[in-house]
Amino acid sequence: MQTTTDAQVRKLMEEKSKHGQVGLAAMRSGMDRKTARKYLRAGKLPSAMTEERAWRTREDPFAEDWAGIEEKLTIAPELEAKALFEDLLARKPGEYTEGQLRTLQRRIKRWRASKGPDKEVFFAQQHRAGEAMQTDFTSGNKLGVTICGEPFPHKLCHPVLPYSNWEWATVCRSESMLAIRRGVQEAVFRLGRVTEFHQMDHSSAATHELGTGGRGFNEEYRSFVELLGMTPRSIEVGEPHQNGDAESLNGAFKRRLKQHLLLRGSRDFASEQEYELWVQEIAQKANGLRTAKVREELDAMRPLVVSRLLDHDEETVKVSEGSTIRIKHNSYSVPSRLIGETVKVWVYENRLEVRYSQELMLTVERLLGRFGHRIDYRHIIWSLVRKPGAFARYRYREELFPTVIFRRAYDALSDAQPGTKGDLEYLRVLHLAASTMEVEVGAALELLLDQGMLPTLDQVQALLNPNRTVVPEMAPLKVDLQEYDGLLVQQGEVA
Repeated sequence: MQTTTDAQVRKLMEEKSKHGQVGLAAMRSGMDRKTARKYLRAGKLPSAMTEERAWRTREDPFAEDWAGIEEKLTIAPELEAKALFEDLLARKPGEYTEGQLRTLQRRIKRWRASKGPDKEVFFAQQHRAGEAMQTDFTSGNKLGVTICGEPFPHKLCHPVLPYSNWEWATVCRSESMLAIRRGVQEAVFRLGRVTEFHQMDHSSAATHELGTGGRGFNEEYRSFVELLGMTPRSIEVGEPHQNGDAESLNGAFKRRLKQHLLLRGSRDFASEQEYELWVQEIAQKANGLRTAKVREELDAMRPLVVSRLLDHDEETVKVSEGSTIRIKHNSYSVPSRLIGETVKVWVYENRLEVRYSQELMLTVERLLGRFGHRIDYRHIIWSLVRKPGAFARYRYREELFPTVIFRRAYDALSDAQPGTKGDLEYLRVLHLAASTMEVEVGAALELLLDQGMLPTLDQVQALLNPNRTVVPEMAPLKVDLQEYDGLLVQQGEVA
């Protein structure tokens, strides 16, 4: 049966007012003459004439057990329909089917709306220009960004001004104090002004008191914010909506980044720095659409009067006999020539810079978490070749297999030459990789293994230098001084 729409009745009334003929008006509006007369007499649209149904069209399958369900909901309103339904199935097997779960969910939803407990009300707030900068971290992993083809797990430190929605972003690896310091500082120095407050959620880097385990601000975060000229402010525990503007803009900013990645046609970047510059270019374009509000907010903010702070920590450590240093509960290898020396380490959010006598000796990617280690075989292989017996039980032995191919090569050599001989042969191959190019040695190892040959040092060297140039032997040059005297005589005769 075709239902008459509001648009048809409007057309009917319009046509009737033009010429007064009901039949013609009904035809032009696409309805029967009797139907047309009904709506003309009522003077109402179909939507206004529909009466809400107050009866059920089918029998309630939960009528017998609803009283018990309602009692449970009254005692524990947080109970979910699925749990209650599973309880019914267990108590009354065979009376209910799995397809009736949706019916119970709808029934419980109506009960919550009509008889359930009151819900928490969120009150929309009016932001004041220049009052606060909100900073939050958001994961960028779902953007699918790669660096030189490798997946790039990362976060974005995202400061925003709630009044104007001005935003900035820096790329980071974790929610650390160094990431906060860099991200907030980049934002305020770009603005050249500061707000009255700086607000964060309960990030462990900012609000966990390291000494007491409380939820107040730790001294490092408080000092940093106050030095910039702002007052630290935090949301209440368990109330993330109080940082809602930053949370909301997180999603909007990532959607914007995703759209621009699609326009870019590639999610791969040459370096982390290139990616961050691209992210900030997108943020700058977005801020360009908010100039009027941003100008109003800048007028209400105070000038930034401090110089740029260091974006890294400095630690002084002594290099151990194992050619390692320990920074932030993680171990790193350094060149063995530094053993016993004291070095300064600049600890950035994503890397370490090791310096000796103010000279940069090494840059290494920083590890996250605790009790990790990053050992570069190039730093220690020269000593291991001289002491092959130390390899078998070396604490960081697994770090001396730079790729799976090197591990396969070691296994093959160990099977063919058990004990120290196999270890020494592998260490010599690893020494060759450190002396030349790891990728070329790896390719040679893979070729030998695929051909079923033992990947010894001699075999690898033969592949790396198949046509070694032979330098011809030359007789030592003998100088005859009499020849010079002859030249002098000839020159005198010519003169």
